[in-house]
Amino acid sequence: MRITLKDFNLLATTWRGNENKARFELKSLLEKIGEVAPRVERTGISGLIAAKTDLEPLEVIKRFRVILRERPYEFRYVLRLVPVERVVATDLDQIKEAAVQIGSKIGKDETFRVTVEKRFTSLHTLNIIEAAATAIKNKVNLHQPDKILLIEVVGGLTGLSIIKPDETLSVLKEKLL
Repeated sequence: MRITLKDFNLLATTWRGNENKARFELKSLLEKIGEVAPRVERTGISGLIAAKTDLEPLEVIKRFRVILRERPYEFRYVLRLVPVERVVATDLDQIKEAAVQIGSKIGKDETFRVTVEKRFTSLHTLNIIEAAATAIKNKVNLHQPDKILLIEVVGGLTGLSIIKPDETLSVLKEKLL
């Protein structure tokens, strides 16, 4: 498993075997919303692609949601999009440090939960959650948090984000709405 794009700020999923089609689709969609030179690459993991855009990732999700509502047929291969704020090596200390840095985006009275999606790592999910969650002093709410600390482990790299529950784009779910 190799990932050449080390500073990605978007992760996208697709069906296995459709990575190249999803890459071209995502690149085209990014260009439609104003990205001049998007970098979209395979990660070496089936069904997962990474992208780097100069646009703010949460704004990309909002703009894609508008396209999805108005022209759902433009999403044929991209299934899910996740914004990424920080990318660090897959190491518990670095994950904890990054969680501390972005954890300040959680308001003083807001609750949070940690969601981990991991691929190609021997780290245990509970160890990742423990490292990240202990860095944040807010109350935990597993069912209806105000914010989510999303940790995406992609082999030797880990992407982290603080997002609201509706700040990822799930294409199939939203097409059904």
